[in-house]
Formats: sequence, structure tokens, C-alpha cells
Amino acid sequence: MKLLHIDSSVLGPHSVSRQVSAAIVDRLRQATPSLEVVYRDLAETPLAHLSGSHLAAAQGAPAPAELGPDLAASETVLNEFLDADIVVIGAPMYNFTIPSQLKAWIDRVLVKGKTFKYDASGPEGLVGDKRVIVAISRGGHYGAETPYAAGEHLETYLRWVFGFMGITSLEFISADGVNLGPEHREKAVAGALQAATGLQAA
Repeated sequence: MKLLHIDSSVLGPHSVSRQVSAAIVDRLRQATPSLEVVYRDLAETPLAHLSGSHLAAAQGAPAPAELGPDLAASETVLNEFLDADIVVIGAPMYNFTIPSQLKAWIDRVLVKGKTFKYDASGPEGLVGDKRVIVAISRGGHYGAETPYAAGEHLETYLRWVFGFMGITSLEFISADGVNLGPEHREKAVAGALQAATGLQAA
């Protein structure tokens, strides 16, 4: 069984989402010692954002020679995702949504004919057999009962993106309110780490 571990926070060792995603992977490794883990740090090794040349090449136009390494990186990233049985993602909220580094990764795996397709009845996801677990950290509280609910474009976006690819049973572990003071942060992190250790085995 293969697990793909993605981190996208730019905060390094100070990142809450990294701490929680690592705890999730540790829990799954303990439960399944033979688990094969591939790790990708999108802040340490960022992917380029899509350009007109990318889109033209995807539609069959000749790719400029200088785009070759980037297209190879795209293929590697997509294959990592397709090969994984489990995907664990560390996703902090930056300005109400995902980091741009994570968006660049999504642009490489949300690929027509690979992870979704269109037919006469509309879009169909092609990778619904994967388990996806997302470690979220948010500075405030954005639940449905809060006045900030309309500004939540992290979890809602990821649910839509992975649902579009056929993955509808996502698991989210959230650390909320981490910027509201040391006590809030400590409580949020402790709760998220406890949830990580309680995950069901693969």
C-alpha cells in the first residue's frame, strides 16, 4: 500500500498543518508498517504555476524545449498521485484559501482523461478509490455558525476539487483558532493531534 504525503505550509518547523500531517502519517505507519510513503514538500520544492505554454502543450501544441523539465515534473507529480492508495495533505489557510503552492500541485493532478473525464451526462471522477486525509490549520473560526463562514475557501474548495475527481469521503482534521492566542493555539493543536492518533487504520 502506498501513501503520498504532501505539505504546503511555508512556515517550516513552526507550521501547525505540518505537525498534524506528520502525526497522521505516523499513525498510519504504525498501523501498517509495510506502508510505502512518498513525501513531497511544495514549499521546499515548489511547482511552477500554469502558463499559456503549459495549456497549449496539454492541448497538443509543440512544447518549447525550456518547458521540458517542467512537463516531466508534471508527469512525476501526477503519477505519484495516481499510484497512491492514501493521500495525506497539510493545508493551512492563507488569506481564506489554500496556499498557492498547493494550488499549483492541484493544477498538475486535476487532469482531464487522468483524474476526471466528461461524457454526455457531464463530468465523472476517475480516482474515487483513494483515501484522502487533510490536516487543516486556520487562524480563526469559520464554522457554519460563525460570522466568518462565508470566507471559508479552504475546506470547501478541497471538498469540491477532490469530489470532482470522484473522492467524496474526505477526512479532515482541523486546528482552528491558532492565531487567537497561545492558549487557543495549544488547545487547537492538541485536539488535532489527538484526532490524528485516533484515525482508523488503512
